Amino acid sequence: MSAQTVERMRAILAQGFQTRVLEIEDESALHAGHAGAREGGGHYRLYIVSDAFEGCSRVQRQRMIYTALGDMMKKDIHALAIRALSATEATTHEN
Repeated sequence: MSAQTVERMRAILAQGFQTRVLEIEDESALHAGHAGAREGGGHYRLYIVSDAFEGCSRVQRQRMIYTALGDMMKKDIHALAIRALSATEATTHEN
């Protein structure tokens, strides 16, 4: 189920944000026995770079991502650690 969740997340985010970089790591195994894990929701780490984030605050970016993932945030995803950068910021951090 986790691999399917990651692929579904990847498809939604890639299409919705026309990503330059999209990395999703399933950390669910690190949280085995945790309440959210028992209920079926996984723990994920997301690194995403998109022009769509240009000029947006960190909170706005997170809200955009939560909105795009919609119902997945209610049942498939218990926890999501997000690092969302604009292309300009990503280029600056690389140098």
